[in-house]
Amino acid sequence: MAEPTKLPVKIEKSSSVQAWRPFEDLRREIDRLFEDFDGGFFRSPFRRSAFDVMPFWGREAAWPAAPAVDFTDTGKAYEITAELPGIDEKNVDVKVANGVLTIKGEKQEEKEEKKKDYYLRERNFGSFERAFQLPDGVDGDKIEANFKKGVLTVSLPKKPEAQQAAKKIDVKAA
Repeated sequence: MAEPTKLPVKIEKSSSVQAWRPFEDLRREIDRLFEDFDGGFFRSPFRRSAFDVMPFWGREAAWPAAPAVDFTDTGKAYEITAELPGIDEKNVDVKVANGVLTIKGEKQEEKEEKKKDYYLRERNFGSFERAFQLPDGVDGDKIEANFKKGVLTVSLPKKPEAQQAAKKIDVKAA
């Protein structure tokens, strides 16, 4: 069985804070809502939806959504697992800055078919970015990322004081 590839985790220490863009986020959510309502059945890349404001060539080439992740607590560490099929580890970037873990990825796919009576060439490009606020008690200097068979696993080890067992509080009747 192949060993997982270890990805570097870049720790950036900067005071700049990423700008919050509420209107862009709202627009993206509304677009997604209308795409869910209108999409699919008679949709083709050359036809615009009745709800589209921008032509299809003006949009960003991206996946329908950022990949889903699993966030688990193993006791000694937190683990974030993301399935990234079709992405190579060199196209995945994991960074920690200002208490935020950011996972970025880009997918580039080209397909070419030559037959006797036609020639088909397709290119698909897409990118995603997911950001997570680091939980309290995470040792930021020991974060590791592994990539194996299209699955990214980021391990966020807990500091020793954060690994202590939870204290059970008895509930008394009033």
